[in-house]
Amino acid sequence: MKTKLAVLSALAVLSITSAHADTRKTQQENLARFEKYAGAPTDQFEFWSLYKWQLVGPEKVVIWPTINDAYLVTVESPCPGLEWANSIAVTSKESHMVSTRFDFVKYDKGQCQISEIRPIDYKRMIADGPDRK
Repeated sequence: MKTKLAVLSALAVLSITSAHADTRKTQQENLARFEKYAGAPTDQFEFWSLYKWQLVGPEKVVIWPTINDAYLVTVESPCPGLEWANSIAVTSKESHMVSTRFDFVKYDKGQCQISEIRPIDYKRMIADGPDRK
């Protein structure tokens, strides 16, 4: 029984390890897609609540403040642990605005200052459909 449990534990570790290896590649592919639809950097965006978010790299996250609006946010490097965060929060030090000057992406026990914000033409990205390889 102990041997069987040890084998199952080893398989679980291998599964977790390979999932993390695939995650970096998936993040890079997703980042490339979002970058195709990202506009010029802006200093801020309107923010009332966090609709959803998606990690796309060690210092990059896509933030949706509404169902149709998305922003590619880059934080200052290094930002250790962000790419493996299970949850994030975004500060809004100015009244309902997120800015590169004052705000942070917070996660687990860390936070990193926002260094760049690029609006994503999310409606066009959805209309174009999934990337074809």
